[in-house]
Amino acid sequence: MVNKTRCLLGLITLCCAIPAHAQKPGGLPGNFPARPVRVIIGSSPGGGTDIIARLIITRLAERWGHTFVAENMASGIGGVVAMDVAVKAPADGYTQLVSSNSAVVNAAVVSRANAAYDVRTALVPIAQFTSQPYVLGVSNDVPAANFKELLAYVKAHPGTVNYASGGIGTAAHIGMEELKRSAGLDMLHIPYKGIGPAIVDMMGGRVQMLFGGVLSVMPPSRAGKIKAMAVTSAKRSSLLPDLPTIAESGVPGFEMTGWYGLLGPAGIPAPIIAAVNRGVQDVLRMPEVQQKLAADGADAPLANPEQFRETMLSEIDRVSKLVKETGLKLE
Repeated sequence: MVNKTRCLLGLITLCCAIPAHAQKPGGLPGNFPARPVRVIIGSSPGGGTDIIARLIITRLAERWGHTFVAENMASGIGGVVAMDVAVKAPADGYTQLVSSNSAVVNAAVVSRANAAYDVRTALVPIAQFTSQPYVLGVSNDVPAANFKELLAYVKAHPGTVNYASGGIGTAAHIGMEELKRSAGLDMLHIPYKGIGPAIVDMMGGRVQMLFGGVLSVMPPSRAGKIKAMAVTSAKRSSLLPDLPTIAESGVPGFEMTGWYGLLGPAGIPAPIIAAVNRGVQDVLRMPEVQQKLAADGADAPLANPEQFRETMLSEIDRVSKLVKETGLKLE
């Protein structure tokens, strides 16, 4: 059963008053927005979803001179309660959801007995905020200096090497299972409640490897407390040009990227979706926003709603295939 308890841990107004110089931008349909827009964030305050959401939505509020109210709801993987609330909201554009690939894929793939909707059709993609790779972090206790040596070590010790994730069904969990299948590895999974505690245990030698975001893995790596060995994107990250990709290091075709984006209940009028998408793209082009995203190894894809939909559905299909072929348990 999905826990229906809401976690309202950060109710704030992102733009409390319209600045005197602000004018309603052109291209907005009718009188939209004529009242505050509710933005549900599917994570606790301070998480990756929350940080990116507030970075983008705050600046959209400033550009539009309009009030957006951010509401954190964290329950289950990626905030399934937030998704449930968004799906049931009126499709008028005044309730929107900031979510991640982990949350959307989990909701689409994991069988929930009380799920009354298919996320593929119940949510409409509005604007993709980011696309970012993960970094493979490895304990200093593992006797491998690079990814190829790591593969050899894991294959020589089947069933004894472990990896951590921020929870069952998260992107880090699914990505490592994809790596296991692609490279023919046998490893043990240790799920945590968040990637932070897993990093701490990796520094202590209790966890041997994991996939994490740039801001999670690189600081302890640069401090010499763990090793960063590879990135999961198809091409090397411009932020980490010295780190090879997994694909170029012995697992051809491997690719795993994360994203954050804005979605809403199906049925939102197309002109509203188009207007919000344009507004978000204008924000993503701002130099200060690009600089902050780059610090996390993220790119702003500047995708239109249909391109964002293709990204979302492609990932759902890929993970669905993995679960079907491997019998991976995500509950």
